[in-house]
Amino acid sequence: MASPISANRAELLAIATSVATEKMIDKSIVIEAMEEAIQKSARNRYGAENDIRAKLDPRTGDLRLWRVVEVVEEVEDYFKQVDLKAAQKLDKEAKLGDFIVDPLPPVDLGRIDAQSAKQVIFQKVRDAERDRQFEEFKDRGGELVTGVIKSVEFGHVIVNLGRAEGVIRRDQQIPREVARVGERVRALIMKVERQNRGPQIFLSRAHPDFMKSLFAQEVPEIYDGIITIMAAARDPGSRAKIGVISRDSSIDPVGACVGMKGSRVQAVVQEMQGEKIDIIPWSEDTATFVVNALQPATVSRVVIDEEESRIEVVVPDDQLSLAIGRRGQNVRLASQLTGSQIDIMTEAESSEKRQKEFAERSKMFEEELDVDETLSQLLVAEGFSELEEVAYVELAELATIEGFDEELAEELQSRATEALDRREAAQRTERQALGVEDALAEMPHLTEQMLVTLGKAGIKTLDDLADLATDELIAKKRVEQRRRDNSAPTRRSERAEDKGGVLGDYGLTEEQGNEVIMAARAHWFEDEDGAAAPGLEAEPATEEAADADSSQ
Repeated sequence: MASPISANRAELLAIATSVATEKMIDKSIVIEAMEEAIQKSARNRYGAENDIRAKLDPRTGDLRLWRVVEVVEEVEDYFKQVDLKAAQKLDKEAKLGDFIVDPLPPVDLGRIDAQSAKQVIFQKVRDAERDRQFEEFKDRGGELVTGVIKSVEFGHVIVNLGRAEGVIRRDQQIPREVARVGERVRALIMKVERQNRGPQIFLSRAHPDFMKSLFAQEVPEIYDGIITIMAAARDPGSRAKIGVISRDSSIDPVGACVGMKGSRVQAVVQEMQGEKIDIIPWSEDTATFVVNALQPATVSRVVIDEEESRIEVVVPDDQLSLAIGRRGQNVRLASQLTGSQIDIMTEAESSEKRQKEFAERSKMFEEELDVDETLSQLLVAEGFSELEEVAYVELAELATIEGFDEELAEELQSRATEALDRREAAQRTERQALGVEDALAEMPHLTEQMLVTLGKAGIKTLDDLADLATDELIAKKRVEQRRRDNSAPTRRSERAEDKGGVLGDYGLTEEQGNEVIMAARAHWFEDEDGAAAPGLEAEPATEEAADADSSQ
């Protein structure tokens, strides 16, 4: 690029137009950059202490250079100030306090100044180009784009998107896919971040939404909104599952996605490097959707635990290996698709588990209620599993059990209440032995058993409890499924639990957790005398107290 300082008027405008076109930015930004560069170079020539301005006419190319000075009574800064007499030589109407223009003659700046000016222009144009790229791509997250592979650096693929560059990080590439410089590639825009070195456009070919976008391109019904992909899960480069539903009962969503002789799904498979795709009809009924998601395995029974967001699936013995899939792939994808943890077990394991639970609950009722084995088993058979259920169920419901009468029902409820009282007393003793303050027992929603759990976790004072965030108190444990290899298909899956909140096993809601934390923090807002802390005004406890305060 020719020097903007030494170039003539026509060349200046030609340079501005050329740069604006090449970088796809507004011409006025280039003109402004040139003016800034000229100002900087002129200050180097006349002195950096001067307030020198430059103006380049975008139509004619005329360049004006001047110095701005303030009119003062007594000059202290000879570079930026002038006395009234000297000022009136430049402007007859000048008066004290005015800022006037002192025109400077055009100068032929040297090579070093010109080079410095070019650097200023390049930096300004580069910043403008980065801003333009960020504005163009910042709202395009989730969009499918096509580009040309520019280079591969440390395993990350740099893609030329035409007006910007994007990067496909190693973990967002399809495994075993070879990236060759110069090849065209399609990817999903994950996010766009503004960074010091310019906007960073992060692309992905491994995200489930990439597969969704490919189907939208290949299946007109999806693009038109007739068919919707409700859920998607991928093991990139190996296998994927999508759940689809049709808004038009006359259109089969699975058939439409497969296409004539599989043409539509094959186009997606080829783009995803041969990744096998299971297309599953989506259903609002969770059990039905789970059964579909575990195809091709046959499912005998589905038990849903909505509170824990877990699903127990029972399959025939010969279907266990198929349901789990190689290295747990099938059940893992089904879990991602349904958004719930799925436990797979055989009929024999399910039966063994039920028998064990039946025996444990029967033994508990037998000991706590001091009843015989037959009566305790009858309670379990009727669906009772906890003492609280027996103590607080409607008396009529308990009395309607075959072999029970109202007198027996009342006696059982009385014994259940006594057993709960004994349990709570024992827990209170244990809590006190752990050193948990009685003040914690006054917190809402906390039972003695919860207080024992807090004590074992080292939370023994109001301040200990108040220091916790709500998630640290009530967050449920996350369960990660770890499947055994197919070499041992009859063994049930192992589970590894991530640490959750201290009271994560008690089912407290977020609202209840917030109430507990805020109640524990209440004493922070009061001083030792019970008065409001500085900056806070204590509210009267009653309307009578408020009236008494106002009368004084």
